[in-house]
Amino acid sequence: MNEEILHIENLSVNYDKTAVLWDISLSVPGGKLIGIIGPNGAGKSTLLKASMGLVSPITGKVEFYGKPFKKVRDRIAYVPQRSSVDWDFPVTVFDVVLMGIYGKLGFFKWPKLAHKEAAKQALEKVGMLAFAGRQISQLSSGQQQRVFIARALLQEADVYLLDEPFAGVDMATEKTIITLLDKLKAEGKTIFVVHHDLTCVDKYFDWVIMLNTCLIASGPVEDVFHAENLMRTYGKSAILLDEAAKLSQTKSAGL
Repeated sequence: MNEEILHIENLSVNYDKTAVLWDISLSVPGGKLIGIIGPNGAGKSTLLKASMGLVSPITGKVEFYGKPFKKVRDRIAYVPQRSSVDWDFPVTVFDVVLMGIYGKLGFFKWPKLAHKEAAKQALEKVGMLAFAGRQISQLSSGQQQRVFIARALLQEADVYLLDEPFAGVDMATEKTIITLLDKLKAEGKTIFVVHHDLTCVDKYFDWVIMLNTCLIASGPVEDVFHAENLMRTYGKSAILLDEAAKLSQTKSAGL
């Protein structure tokens, strides 16, 4: 699948007077599982938010399928960081997942039985059907993340934007999430994932966007995820360079 899904041109975003993203230009083809990596404050989450118009750029444009986000928003699902969600809001797991269908229903329309069955199926896919009636504040961080991914699945989108889905989750949840993402990719979906763990970038993703306010690199993992770009992205950190060396050795060994 070679269709260009995301096109960003000369995108710059400031918070107050501080540059968070500066002159970002890139294109990403469809059917990829894309990792967005960089140090804290590099603009990774801002890139997703600017793509959806949640923050306003000072320059530049973003297009999905050659159109602004607002014209294709029904094809795009977003999973925010857990820290941005009010987990004390009095709502059940099932209700949260069912919210994923409201954007397509429109105003003054209620979910039908088919929508509720689809919500149950989405919960089953993430292993959370048994928790459908539980209040969301009673869940662990990993369970909360699974619920929000189930909500995104219910949207049946073509593009998924996930902001740190692996943060604070256990290994079982991480395995469940990456398995689901692989299945979505196999169905031709395009998935963007803000990610921190460099040790699994070449295992999880086939495309990577490397940021540090400016764009360092964007392309297939085997082409751009190497020691030189890691040093440009993160600086001269001995630990990160050691990780990069190990990754390079692993690739050379064909493991």
